[in-house]
Amino acid sequence: MSRITAAYPADRVSLREVGLRDGLQLTKTWPSTNDKREWLAREYAAGVRHFEVGSFLPASRMPQFADLRDMINAVSRLGDARSAALVLNERGAADAFETEVDEVVCVISATEEHSQANMRRSRSEAIDLVRTVARMRDERDHKAIVNAGIAMAFGCSIAGKVDQAEVLRLASACMEAGADIVGIADTVGFAGPRQVAGLSTAMTRLSGGGAFIVHLHDTRGMGIANASAALDAGCRVLDGSLGGLGGCPFAPGATGNVVFEDLVFLCETKGFATGVDLDALVAVRAVPEYAMPNEKFYGAIARAGPPRTLDWRA
Repeated sequence: MSRITAAYPADRVSLREVGLRDGLQLTKTWPSTNDKREWLAREYAAGVRHFEVGSFLPASRMPQFADLRDMINAVSRLGDARSAALVLNERGAADAFETEVDEVVCVISATEEHSQANMRRSRSEAIDLVRTVARMRDERDHKAIVNAGIAMAFGCSIAGKVDQAEVLRLASACMEAGADIVGIADTVGFAGPRQVAGLSTAMTRLSGGGAFIVHLHDTRGMGIANASAALDAGCRVLDGSLGGLGGCPFAPGATGNVVFEDLVFLCETKGFATGVDLDALVAVRAVPEYAMPNEKFYGAIARAGPPRTLDWRA
């Protein structure tokens, strides 16, 4: 079994919880390490298995991720849970491969303007970083898979329109550079279901029916509709964030990710078993809500609950 099929089996939906990384990028406060561990442990008990837990950046720049190694270790102790962490440079990659992280995430912007704002690198240099990370992984015989996420894949708040063909070119270049899986991100919530379906269908073809990731933001209230379109077009790996926390610090107008709890409900109503206990998942919100009382949390399922008088799972 390959690294990628072990992490993301093609015959089921995998949901990646990015709240502990993307979710904490724009918050003014963040949970303590103990609170993060409780958040993690309770989500795991609810059935969540994929956790993006931080970025390998200096604590002076991103203090909310100063405990990243502790969080990776916490995921490792959960057995079949998998950790992921973002790297933005070679130093971060070297640090990552000194840990037991299961997935190293690189970012490639769909536009040069966002690439410079986000990474201070050109897109070609970002792809070179993917190649370097894959080589470092192989030289160290590390277990991690390499994930290349294409930000602004559906439109850029700095540069404007993004051509689908350009996104596919970048995705192919990332695969050739050694990425095990590629993601497409609606970083600022520009897309509607038609755009998501079109690019997801093209990604399904490009990946030969294998796994790719769709990362959605709910900036304009289209997150769940877009996730449904992605599933219909063949996507089987989706990102979400507990309570809809999140957003890119270098993307003007960015707001939170698609709500993880609502994403579970969507998948189950469409007939995709997630293995997640929805009531237990909603209850986990109490941890970050207590730890970050001034932050805003979102979610229709948390507000209304799933239907109680009928079997809503397809």
